[in-house]
Amino acid sequence: MFQYIKSVVQRLLLSVCLGGLSILPAVANIDKPVKSSVTANQHDNEQKNYYATHLNYDDPVELIESTDLNQVIDSHILAKQSIRAPEKIFIQSAFALIGRPKYKTGFTHFDYVNPNAPKGGEIKFAQIGTYDNFNRYSSRGAPERSSDSLYETLFVQSDDELSSYYPLLATSIRYSDKYQWAEVTLNPNAHFSDGAPLTAKDVEFTFNKLMTEGVSQYRVYNEGVKVMALDTHRVRFEIPESNRERLLTLVGNFMVLPKHFWQDKNFAEPLVTPPIGSGPYIAADYKLGQYAIYQRDPNYWGQSLPVNQGRYNFATKRNDYYFDDSVALEAFKAGEYDFRPESQPKNWFTQYQGPYFDSHYIIKKEDAVTTAVDTRWLAFNMERPLFKDIRVRQALTLAFDFAWLNHAFYYDSYKQPMSFFESTQYAAVGKPSALELAWLLPYKKIVPESVFGEAYHLPQSSGDGFNRENLLKAKALLEQAGWQIKDQRLVNTQTGEPFEFELLTYMGSDIKYAIPYQQNLAKLGIKMNINSVDYAQINSRLRSRDYDMMPTNYVAIPYPTSQLIILWGSDYLNSTWNSSALHNEAIDGLIKQIPKYSNDEAQLTALGRALDRVLTHEYPMIPMWSPRNIYYAYWNKFAQPEVKPLYAIGADTWWYDTDSAAKLPKNKQ
Repeated sequence: MFQYIKSVVQRLLLSVCLGGLSILPAVANIDKPVKSSVTANQHDNEQKNYYATHLNYDDPVELIESTDLNQVIDSHILAKQSIRAPEKIFIQSAFALIGRPKYKTGFTHFDYVNPNAPKGGEIKFAQIGTYDNFNRYSSRGAPERSSDSLYETLFVQSDDELSSYYPLLATSIRYSDKYQWAEVTLNPNAHFSDGAPLTAKDVEFTFNKLMTEGVSQYRVYNEGVKVMALDTHRVRFEIPESNRERLLTLVGNFMVLPKHFWQDKNFAEPLVTPPIGSGPYIAADYKLGQYAIYQRDPNYWGQSLPVNQGRYNFATKRNDYYFDDSVALEAFKAGEYDFRPESQPKNWFTQYQGPYFDSHYIIKKEDAVTTAVDTRWLAFNMERPLFKDIRVRQALTLAFDFAWLNHAFYYDSYKQPMSFFESTQYAAVGKPSALELAWLLPYKKIVPESVFGEAYHLPQSSGDGFNRENLLKAKALLEQAGWQIKDQRLVNTQTGEPFEFELLTYMGSDIKYAIPYQQNLAKLGIKMNINSVDYAQINSRLRSRDYDMMPTNYVAIPYPTSQLIILWGSDYLNSTWNSSALHNEAIDGLIKQIPKYSNDEAQLTALGRALDRVLTHEYPMIPMWSPRNIYYAYWNKFAQPEVKPLYAIGADTWWYDTDSAAKLPKNKQ
């Protein structure tokens, strides 16, 4: 809820359970003859000396470089492997995908926290909809929205960097420049909320559990990956192909489940009672569908870690559920909960008024958007025959009158996204550069010809509400695609079938745009039925791709990453993230090249823009809007650090301010 901008890596991995990397056995102490210029004892001594003196991520150094060294593996795990090329071994307590971590060895806290923030008090939030279980990753049901926060990951990202990871459950990572394996050392102090120690066996179990009971895209993505506990506190990950970005990302975001809790339960099924976790909060009270209260664990193992200083300051956090957002807004103004992000500009400019605002009992904040943010789109289900023809998708895109909607309903607070890398340097601009053309030309026969022209752009209407010019263009495109008006209805010239489809929306969400869009389509002879369903139904229909068109939130993409394969890759066609079902060889090929150039800014930019051209010129989704500002409000009983993180609102660094709270009306404190 708090973090409106986050690396897509973390967002995707947490949402679809893609946290695991495989562990294969480590090199054992040499107990057999080895053909090498380095003896077994020398090898062991070098390892010990290295571990003792070079646990420093600022200057990773080579551990061993031998031109003729057979890797001897413990005989009960793997047979002796063939001779391999020399490997440079790095040991780091923190690492970054791009550049270097901001925080140096021995840092005590992030810059955007108050390490001396007092603990205590309560913060209350609202959630729209309902919930029926506590398993965020179940394949059915409606999970409690904060239930995933009970689990922790091996490393954690800071909120003022895009791609740096710092120790959480882990203390260090060891890997080679071949980027096919990594060994992680766990914090020996880590334990679950019931006191059970968190060990390498829990990591190994988590991977195997997700491979057998996790979502299908998890198994596809991790095919060939293996995970194995080396001892109590060391885990080895191996991936089938060299891929620095994938290796470090998956290790960094690996979520750990408690084996003793989950081993007799099906991870794919809903869980009606809270699970055991390792995080700073435990579920203290709840009523399914109505509320959930999380209490700060007084025995939380990680409270002294540098990454946790100044965070998680509230004694309790509460989620209250409302079926309708308008009701939730009134409840906020009445003091029923404390913090509210506002996604509807009209509400912001017309409803956030009154004596509580005038007296500054409620504080309003507007943060300008300066980097990648989530964007809203209307996704075509391109598996529907109705939307197979790109000219049809282009026509329906032109019928969406953003300029009028933005002015009439949204106080000109939005801009229309023209890229899947909106507000970043990776958004396509102008005509393709030479580097972009080098990536695009091999796919010339399978991508739209327009990919090689100007970047994706939509003509804007005059904003008068008629959208006449764009509707005329849409009509011409539909005629070219084999549709014509007959008795005021658009019908297929070959089959005589009318053009009719359903817009599936979430009950209680903002659908002010739907009626004007429906009316514009009616001018073209198209009938669009609007159907609003609850949270559980929309999840079920999304998973089974049982829809024609639906609004979708496209997560912020700060930079190109191989995790984009989950959003657009052919192997992930049934992923709930690929709501349009767009996929082709060009998209697959470009995404697979990204990991090779994660440290080459020029090529990464060219790849991102080339991919953006292919995606946008296929017209898989209608661009609705992206925010110019982030709006949120809160009751004036919280204090904040002086420094604000770049990529988050930072509410997890706030604390309860007793002096400010004492100034509020008694029933609002």
